[in-house]
Amino acid sequence: MKNSAQSVQLNLPVVMPLFEAREYVEQGNAIVNQYITQISISRVTDAGLVYELANDLLFSQRDNENSYKSYRSELTCFLHWCFDVAKLSPSVVSRRDIDKFVAYCQSPPANLIGDHNVAQFKLDKLLGERVPNPKWLPFVGKKQFGDRVPYQLSDNALKTKMAILSSFYGFLMAEDYCERNPSQAWLNHSRFAHKHKYQVSEDDSASQAFSELQWSYVLETVEKLAKQEPASFQRSVFLIKLMYGCYLRISDVSARAGYTPIMGQFIQNVQTGIWSFHIPKSKGGKRRVIPISNAILDALKHYRRFLNLSELPSYKEQTPLFVRHRAAGRGREVGLVNANLGIRQVRDDVQKIIDLAANSAEQDGMIQDAISIRQLSAHSIRHTGITHDINLHGRPLSHVQADAGHESIDTTSQYLHTTQAERHQSKVNKPLDNLAGIE
Repeated sequence: MKNSAQSVQLNLPVVMPLFEAREYVEQGNAIVNQYITQISISRVTDAGLVYELANDLLFSQRDNENSYKSYRSELTCFLHWCFDVAKLSPSVVSRRDIDKFVAYCQSPPANLIGDHNVAQFKLDKLLGERVPNPKWLPFVGKKQFGDRVPYQLSDNALKTKMAILSSFYGFLMAEDYCERNPSQAWLNHSRFAHKHKYQVSEDDSASQAFSELQWSYVLETVEKLAKQEPASFQRSVFLIKLMYGCYLRISDVSARAGYTPIMGQFIQNVQTGIWSFHIPKSKGGKRRVIPISNAILDALKHYRRFLNLSELPSYKEQTPLFVRHRAAGRGREVGLVNANLGIRQVRDDVQKIIDLAANSAEQDGMIQDAISIRQLSAHSIRHTGITHDINLHGRPLSHVQADAGHESIDTTSQYLHTTQAERHQSKVNKPLDNLAGIE
């Protein structure tokens, strides 16, 4: 990307297109990144996180051209409404807000309606890079006999729009970004509900945890790899332990527009001496301060010694938390080494460890455990940390709720797991009268 893009005055469209064509999806766009960063600073604090998650969902659709185009169009429209019109984070959008979004799509501003499709981005030959197309508009009307027909959103188009939006919220819920799907709620209460119940298919792995044995295989696998190839896997050891010990989402430890995780997020309270990991922006723009255990503190010291740093971070230390092992060959940070990992790379690196742990369990004859491990994901590490702390380590629910960043204790309570045998054991000797025999 040439620096000249910063100095040339560009003619930008009225509404910023957000997502590149599928063949350029991994490269991103510097102008869009600047726009998202500005939105994060001025209006919607978690816009960068939402944008990265939307990119991840689009990336998964890249092998189907029609599906990719449909998702790109609807996500662009919805995020435009969230960021530019309602100035709301998608995490706080309610069913009533979806009503407002639908009304906006049914009667958009006249200056946002075009009469034919144009490319969202084009190559600027002077800059030598792709830029937003100033002729692009988010809504397209029709012409009949050369005259523009009044814009109208058909029922089929509305159902498609809301089904894709509901799928997007299902993805956000699986990534633990939000706890509800307002689009599905709207569909289930709309005039379409009696014809077809729209249900979001969610990845069950997002609500599962590793068992004690399975988790031990994950840790054993990554620690063994770190001994064999420290340059490649010491980073992974600390990453996985930190995600487990602090219930971190992948987005908490990954770079995105408006957020770059640094060592200075580990802060010691000068009065109590307690070390905590500070997340300035999490889902919905919330801040979290998570006390870290002695085990995580030891893991941090070990990781920093490997990086030739002092054992503990200094105040506001700017050292990137997890840096690349080699220069990026594509994307927004091409050629850079000393840069944080993005969401997709963190997920891929962790998933590689999980797959290798499954292989190890299978080699040891733990066939069913290997099958279960392969069904889990990087996000399952957060769920595992929460589940183990509640069910194995006996931490109070209120403490876990605060560290996990759950809005409600009810959400945290869902991590309580008891078997039928455990329920029977706790009840079998329960008396009917606690004061029986006392005279």
